[in-house]
Amino acid sequence: MNFEPTFAAAQEAKVRYLDADFQITRHGDFVRCAVTRQAIRLDDLRYWSVDRQEAYASAEIAMQRHLEMNAST
Repeated sequence: MNFEPTFAAAQEAKVRYLDADFQITRHGDFVRCAVTRQAIRLDDLRYWSVDRQEAYASAEIAMQRHLEMNAST
C-alpha cells in the first residue's frame, strides 16, 4: 500500500469523502494520509473520515486518529 509518486506528472487528487464511497472533485493519481502524509493511490484508498474529510493509509491509522480526536469526549 505504500505508494510514493515517482514520476513528475503525478498529481494529488481532491476528494469528497462520502459514507460508503468517495467522489473525485479534482482528478489526480493519489491522496495523502492525514496522519502520515503518505501518498495513497486512489485504487488503494479504503479508509477515510466523512466528518473530518480525511484519508488514512490503514485501518490502524484511522483508529489512531479516531482515538486522538475523541480523547476528550
